[in-house]
Amino acid sequence: MNAKEIKNMIDFIAKSGLAEVNIETEEFKIKVKRDTEGRVITTPAMPQQAAAPVAAAPAPQETAASAPANDESSKYIQIKSPMIGTFYRSPKPEDPSFVNVGDSVSVGDRVCIVEAMKLFNEIESEISGTIVKVLVENASPVEYDQPLFLVDPA
Repeated sequence: MNAKEIKNMIDFIAKSGLAEVNIETEEFKIKVKRDTEGRVITTPAMPQQAAAPVAAAPAPQETAASAPANDESSKYIQIKSPMIGTFYRSPKPEDPSFVNVGDSVSVGDRVCIVEAMKLFNEIESEISGTIVKVLVENASPVEYDQPLFLVDPA
């Protein structure tokens, strides 16, 4: 990637409103992140020894635990997807789900995997409570900020 391509990418990101973009290839790794005042900050490209080209989805601007859910009861909190990808409830099809309805979760507990660009990203709970509902079917596509679970924090 040459300097002009990097500048064009930064300009595109600045206009798009994205908070952060990470790109990795066999040759380099670049991270573009907007600070809270709207300026664009870049980190220098670094040589990378990757097996295959990889690009990461935009990182969330907020935490994965969001405000109370509107479609259920206001006492529940949603765990949302931090990226676009495919939702998996377990690491392998034959393995049990990370969490089920009625299970207690603590901050840092793995609740699912979202696969994006052949990378399997383990999603951790950012709240403690009890899983009330799983909102997504296993192996279904999910969008950024899509609710995945409802948690009763009580």
